[in-house]
Amino acid sequence: MVGEVDDCNCTKARLKKSQATLYNMQKKILILCDWLPPDFGAVGQYAVGFANALAEQGHKVSLFGFSSKQSSKTEEVIGTGNVLTRRIHRNQYDRGNFIKRALWTFGANIALLFAARRQFLSADEIRFTGSPPYLIHFVMPLAFIFRKKTRYRITDFHPECLMATYENVPLWMKLLHRLTLAWRRQVSVIEVLGEDQKRHILASRIPAHRVELLRDPSPIIFTLDHVAATVPASLLGRKIILYSGNWGVAHDHLTFVDGFELFCRQYPDHAGVWLNATGGRADQVEAELTERGLPFVRTRPVPLEQLPAVLLAADVHLISLVDRFVGYVLPSKVYACIASNKPILFIGSRDSDVHLLSERARNVNSYQQVSVGDTKQVQTALETLLKVADNR
Repeated sequence: MVGEVDDCNCTKARLKKSQATLYNMQKKILILCDWLPPDFGAVGQYAVGFANALAEQGHKVSLFGFSSKQSSKTEEVIGTGNVLTRRIHRNQYDRGNFIKRALWTFGANIALLFAARRQFLSADEIRFTGSPPYLIHFVMPLAFIFRKKTRYRITDFHPECLMATYENVPLWMKLLHRLTLAWRRQVSVIEVLGEDQKRHILASRIPAHRVELLRDPSPIIFTLDHVAATVPASLLGRKIILYSGNWGVAHDHLTFVDGFELFCRQYPDHAGVWLNATGGRADQVEAELTERGLPFVRTRPVPLEQLPAVLLAADVHLISLVDRFVGYVLPSKVYACIASNKPILFIGSRDSDVHLLSERARNVNSYQQVSVGDTKQVQTALETLLKVADNR
């Protein structure tokens, strides 16, 4: 009887010790980002995935971001952890107006941190991204004061992306850049999305042991249940060159438009462009294709659950990047394009990780890289890639 009591006491002691160990391992993690699904935005889509993965590991995760519809709060138990998701209502902004964009960014960063103030103070670790822009200038001073561990996942580089649009960078922007670099050097861990980003970070005198390469996963896992979407009526009978996602200032557009025009002169009825995109460059592409009388359709990006069908409708995926943005921007669409198992045309530098990833995943018949400005090679590349589509 005494032995049974001792065994019971030992079991209880082990259970308490196990629970204490689990509690000590569990962290309170705050994640800050911009637009959360169903709003369109790759950063928010990936943030949801990372939050769920951390919860499965047993952590208590608070995810804060924006919604263009309404504010909301949800909580979900995942594995041995849980995720609290807070969507803060915020109107979309005019990307083409610098003053409005700057005011929106300032207000957005303030609103995000104010909404998450309780979680910020209680968190063991603060994780944030490059979106909203300049969030680092709001997070790091507070993290320094309250001695918080930080993890900065650089999605887009600010102000480097803005600096890349100037022939002569203004003095105030150079000073902002220096301040940004100073705060980056204070971050506990910097996550980069690619080798090209890593080269930039190491060049700014951040110690290698505080830099981690963690690629984005594909936001989509394609299965046999996925069926290609119906092609827009005006493109029926043509091979589909698909650009899906944001087509902004970092993405070259004229090389493709000029090259596609050459292709259409040679093969007038063979292919058309499905422009399933937002962004300033998407508007310019639409205008150029209309003016030149080239075959295309413009639609808006679809919700994530509908995206597999759209991507599977492509015969060729188009990705582009301006050379001066290499290492500052890594188009996240590359992962889903690769996962779709469809041919890829990349207009951009071989120094970009878009080229590195695509070349690893494809052979020369199903992946073509073209340098910015080489319009003739765009025509040749489309001929090669669409032959693959013809044989499928």
